[in-house]
Amino acid sequence: MSITRTVSNGLLFFALAAPVVAADTSPIPRFTDPSRRAKLEAVFPEVEKAFERYRLQRGIPGLVFGVVIDGDVVLVRGLGVRDWKSKDPVTADTIFRIASMTKSFTAMAILKLRDEGKLALDDPAAKWIPQLAGLQYPTRDTRPITVRDLLTHGAGFPEDNPWGDRQLATSEQTLTRWLEAGLPFSTPPDTAYEYSNYGFALLGRIVSRVSGVPYREYVEKNILAPLGMKASTLEPGAAPPGLRATGYRKSGDSYEEEPSLPHGAFGSMGGMLTSGRDLGRYVAYFLSAFPPRDEDERGPVRRSSLREMQKPWRSASFGANRPSPDAPLNAFSGFYGYGLSVRQDCRFNRMISHGGGLPGFGSTMVWLPDYGVGIFAMANLTYAGPAGPADESFESFRKTGALQPRELPASANLLSAREAIVRLWQNWSDSDAKAVAADNLFLDTPASERREAIEKIKADLGACRAEDNIEPENLLRGRFRMDCDRGFVDVSFTLAPTAPPKVQSLRFMTAKNPDEKMRRVSNDLSSLIGAFRDDALASLAASSLDIGGLKGQLEALHASYGTCRPGETLSGNGSTDSRLRFQCDRGTFDVTVRLNENGKLLNAQFTRPPNVPCVP
Repeated sequence: MSITRTVSNGLLFFALAAPVVAADTSPIPRFTDPSRRAKLEAVFPEVEKAFERYRLQRGIPGLVFGVVIDGDVVLVRGLGVRDWKSKDPVTADTIFRIASMTKSFTAMAILKLRDEGKLALDDPAAKWIPQLAGLQYPTRDTRPITVRDLLTHGAGFPEDNPWGDRQLATSEQTLTRWLEAGLPFSTPPDTAYEYSNYGFALLGRIVSRVSGVPYREYVEKNILAPLGMKASTLEPGAAPPGLRATGYRKSGDSYEEEPSLPHGAFGSMGGMLTSGRDLGRYVAYFLSAFPPRDEDERGPVRRSSLREMQKPWRSASFGANRPSPDAPLNAFSGFYGYGLSVRQDCRFNRMISHGGGLPGFGSTMVWLPDYGVGIFAMANLTYAGPAGPADESFESFRKTGALQPRELPASANLLSAREAIVRLWQNWSDSDAKAVAADNLFLDTPASERREAIEKIKADLGACRAEDNIEPENLLRGRFRMDCDRGFVDVSFTLAPTAPPKVQSLRFMTAKNPDEKMRRVSNDLSSLIGAFRDDALASLAASSLDIGGLKGQLEALHASYGTCRPGETLSGNGSTDSRLRFQCDRGTFDVTVRLNENGKLLNAQFTRPPNVPCVP
């Protein structure tokens, strides 16, 4: 990677040039289910029912929602009316104000200027807004606020909803006077997350100062136009009256119109107006950043910058709850990226989103980068952001089984290492072993011990066959299975950061087929989870077993998982020790069963599978 230098207005800027890419390009993760889209589209009627039910329950005059799959806007549907008096219906072209969803446009503008070498995210904000140099910080050891602090709601300004919602039309001159008068702090900068509309108003001013043109002009020319968002604007008066949704607040059984404030100094925090078609393009653009690949760049910023916006930069929340008393416990963590919220929970590794709420409007957009699916919606009622039906729609998608993450094909380095490991397994050669091993491999465990271990496994399990299979975890770590006469061997390996990459870690996990006693005890144990009987457990137990403790565990498992049955064998000698995966009504768990020489149960240990983030 190289660095270029430019001089503008007497200031020196540095910009990173494109990195050098290896000739043998990395494999790209891909969706493997050929009927995936058809399965997702099959539940579109359920999605529409969810949004219509929400609209009617909340008394929303009009709403538009849409779905994006793999970069395609596959559904945009209007419900209700854009104007209560005219009764004109909402369509895909109806224009709504999206409030705080504007923040991601502002963040994108900042990153575009950063990519062009015109600012740095760790610049003191006072470099671009001189009035900030006179701020009185809460403590003497506080460092100056940076551009990055503003992007991540970490500047220490107080949370300002709903005050900020009424400031859209504030003039630049008024904002300057406010800055000169000073700003109060709720926390010292860079110590906590606190949502600040004021902070994003300041980012809008930074965009104007760095670019040399007004914020609105910069965003419309450099963000909206390249994305083809022709219906989108920051000025309500620029939207055709026949397409613009009227914003309302509910007063009893009637609706009162909310005046639409013109664009001003706070427009960069919540002033954008857009249509369903345009918002679908915008969501699709964020999804297009995944996965990383060699394809030509498209749009206003680099794909790497889009991914940067969607990273968890500042921790915002953590918790666990049950949507209903009988629902599984769902743990979650919330973060803020750059103008976007990032959430992880028990269902999805990453959910990127932002909501918007203003007097007269409510909106939401949320997408799953690893699954290629996004949902957006806009409504013309105060703070009526349709996040609930969006989440309900993702549940409908999940139940189809088609909402699966991309799968990573094996890299050339993994395939080459796998072939070398199989050759060593079949016919050990010290010279071949030395050629494939990183310098630590035989220092950690001598080559002679590794060779003896392989021969012992082969004697125990019989002949093993290496099928053409591999499960990559990433470009330099993977595993594969060899089926044997009396069981199987799972081989896991990791390559070292050398050129070429060599094997630094190699592990053989063996599993012998369960014998008749092990199968019987495992089956009986699983049946006790669904229908416990003291006499049945007593008949399985060795004299040393803590029957009371095991009974409590089985009853707790039944309450969480429902009824269960033994699944695949994972490891063990098959006679006195086996680890199995139990398949249950509400999930899976692993159980290690240990028997004495008479086939009696010594112990049963229940654990969460390593690839399952949460339990029921």
